[in-house]
Amino acid sequence: MRRLNRKKTLNLVKELDAFPKVPQSYVETSASGGTVSLIAFTTMALLTIMEFSVYQDTWMKYEYEVDKDFSSKLRINIDITVAMKCQYVGADVLDLAETMVASADGLVYEPAIFDLSPQQKEWQRMLQLIQSRLQEEHSLQDVIFKSAFKSASTALPPREDDSLQSPDACRIHGHLYVNKVAGNFHITVGKAIPHPRGHAHLAALVNHDSYNFSHRIDHLSFGELVPGIINPLDGTEKIAIDHNQMFQYFITVVPTKLHTYKISADTHQFSVTERERIINHAAGSHGVSGIFMKYDLSSLMVTVTEEHMPFWQFFVRLCGIVGGIFSTTGMLHGIGKFIVEIICCRFRLGAYKPVHSVPFEDGHTDNHLPLLENNTH
Repeated sequence: MRRLNRKKTLNLVKELDAFPKVPQSYVETSASGGTVSLIAFTTMALLTIMEFSVYQDTWMKYEYEVDKDFSSKLRINIDITVAMKCQYVGADVLDLAETMVASADGLVYEPAIFDLSPQQKEWQRMLQLIQSRLQEEHSLQDVIFKSAFKSASTALPPREDDSLQSPDACRIHGHLYVNKVAGNFHITVGKAIPHPRGHAHLAALVNHDSYNFSHRIDHLSFGELVPGIINPLDGTEKIAIDHNQMFQYFITVVPTKLHTYKISADTHQFSVTERERIINHAAGSHGVSGIFMKYDLSSLMVTVTEEHMPFWQFFVRLCGIVGGIFSTTGMLHGIGKFIVEIICCRFRLGAYKPVHSVPFEDGHTDNHLPLLENNTH
């Protein structure tokens, strides 16, 4: 009984076979079928390799939402070199109300040489080249995000030569924390002193002929400092053509949460527009000589996440490639074989054309083919 039940079960399973096997004696092979099979296998191999490269790659997904965090502080990372001695310049930050001077104690004033060494000039040239490519191809920003903490440092390398030249500039670097409202970071003549209505700079003690606000921005970023990220103003250099010259940068800061397979950080992206003008009160161009960076925060927050194709999706796409090529090449081969058979069949029918009958004198006809005469002489 058990054997009978097993046989019945086995027969039932055989009836459900959706892939019946054809005996080898009924299989007919052909040169055209082999050629099509070779093309199909080659195409499948190429597409599988391409699909595997896509599976290994990652991409950045951008999501936007309203930034609801207005209570925390905003960090500003600064590394700027001004072509004036440190005792003549001062840097500070004012918020939108201009009633509170943000503490600039985190900034360091370091005497430096404004002209770069050959190695530093090469670094600046490469950084400016990357900046120009970023402006043309925005997709390169995704590559920079994915290479964060993995690429080389973007900081200005130290001088490789022991120059005996005395320092003629001031490098202002460090970081400071400000409220998350619009503000104005500026570097101008004289040290800043508190004032009941805002603040003031001791500019009267500095000789007017020593004004020179030529500057180089080696680094400027907002939020958490992420090595490997290149910001829009990194590598910027401006040369003043007049003592009374104002350089203005209007910055829009966008809070950004970065989540990659290498790093998770709360940083900020920003866009910037530049303007420079000579202060001439007689011509109606009023203002104060210096470097002014007016920043404003966007109400939107961007979440950048690195994503990867899941394995199940890769497997489904791979099955689609294999099955699709098999089906398509099979249909194309059948259609091509059918067309060739039709054409060959017509040629064969054309070779057997009917022969005209030859009448005899008694009225009978001869339908036989005439014998070829031997024309030998």
